[in-house]
Amino acid sequence: MNTAIIGAGMIPVGEHWSKSIRELAAEAAAIALEDAGLSTVDALYVGNAYGAAFNQQTQLGSLIAGDMNLTGIEAYTCEAGEASGGVALRTGCLAVTSGMIQSALVIGVEKVTDIVGPPRVSARSVSLDADFESINGAAPTAMAGLLMRRYMHEYGLELAQFEGFSLNAHRNGAANPFAMYRNRLRAGAFAKAPMIADPVNLFDSAPEADGAAALVLVSSDDAADAAPKPIAISASSVTIDHLMLQDRQELLTLNAVRQSAKQALHQARLSIADIDLMELHDAYAILTALTFEALELSPPGQGWTWANDSGAKIGLDGAMPISAFGGLKSRGNPSGAAGIYQAVEALRQLRGEAEANQVAGAKTALIQNIGGLGSTVTTHILRAFAD
Repeated sequence: MNTAIIGAGMIPVGEHWSKSIRELAAEAAAIALEDAGLSTVDALYVGNAYGAAFNQQTQLGSLIAGDMNLTGIEAYTCEAGEASGGVALRTGCLAVTSGMIQSALVIGVEKVTDIVGPPRVSARSVSLDADFESINGAAPTAMAGLLMRRYMHEYGLELAQFEGFSLNAHRNGAANPFAMYRNRLRAGAFAKAPMIADPVNLFDSAPEADGAAALVLVSSDDAADAAPKPIAISASSVTIDHLMLQDRQELLTLNAVRQSAKQALHQARLSIADIDLMELHDAYAILTALTFEALELSPPGQGWTWANDSGAKIGLDGAMPISAFGGLKSRGNPSGAAGIYQAVEALRQLRGEAEANQVAGAKTALIQNIGGLGSTVTTHILRAFAD
């Protein structure tokens, strides 16, 4: 992998009622380009999940590039549900590594607040199987509830045992000015929260939000001369599993998470023990628990134990820090932009610019962006350039 990040930018995650999807994207892109010291690029790749459903807008590549006066470049949208940001980053990596593109701007953007209530639930359900799931009233959070209920039944767990994942996220998000919810959770409050899709509750399901984040990519060979603090992308991988849970041979195993991470670690010539921090797709506690198991950091049925002691092992000074800026739970989940937010946050860690959220001595980060409940999984490994 011969790709590096020389510029990054993001806007606060939240409810941006007064801004359109094109304005959100352009704002983040302008910050990234300024950070990179560039005014133009050769290509633009947009990660977006629900533009057609939420905003009645497709062809975001042309829309956003045209608004930024970047006409004449290669530009298009990458879609893979909530993994859209990670897939866009993967596309940019492939383009730059191939040598056919010298510089690429990768934007993740989502604008969900144009729709509220049941219509929003229906709009998000387009990422499920239309013939067998959404047509029968299934919704993404409901499917997460079914998966979590099965896990809790299989291993005899109570809801309160997952609390540490949310406690850690909100503890870190409280210091992140870009986070949607900067409130800390009180111990014991998690299991008492209102239910959304039992056993998934309000303090478990990541809040949907508007947001945009952007990266500027160039070849690693050019990066050192282009920016003072380039970050190398040492690995990039995308793997899929069956879209529907019922089609999987092992319901409680995230095979795409395992395979994608294994491929990325092999590319980077690293083991999981070499990773200093991870940004996982913590949209639901069950995804986090199963991801720890898929990464072989826990045996089957033990991934939830990383939430023990209020999430001490996953805290900023823990054995494996995750959600260092609040993750999807506290920072908020701008769907198709989530994977790019993860990358920008990891970059800040590796540059040593995370301030109160800094993981001491961080040199290598693994970021994993998931579409559905493990249907599409992207894994990238970022490393600081050697001094």
